[in-house]
Amino acid sequence: MYLVAIMDWYSRYVISWELDQTSEMPFVLEAVRRALQVATPLIMNSDQGSHFTSPRHLDILKAADVRISMDGKGRATDNIFTERLWRSM
Repeated sequence: MYLVAIMDWYSRYVISWELDQTSEMPFVLEAVRRALQVATPLIMNSDQGSHFTSPRHLDILKAADVRISMDGKGRATDNIFTERLWRSM
């Protein structure tokens, strides 16, 4: 199973999440779309995985006028709040 979560770093609240049996792109896009229905952030931060560097993902954020931020290569601690979420799960 694959899980993606969209999280507000200030409150550490999970705004949207999706679970899927494959790591195909649609479940990530659905999580982003649902998160944007709740709130539009100024900046969206993610790692540099193929889902998050995909033009389909980036186009959704650009259309919502969201600035895109990605962690540096090999910098797992840049995304520490999400990593802590995975640890507690």
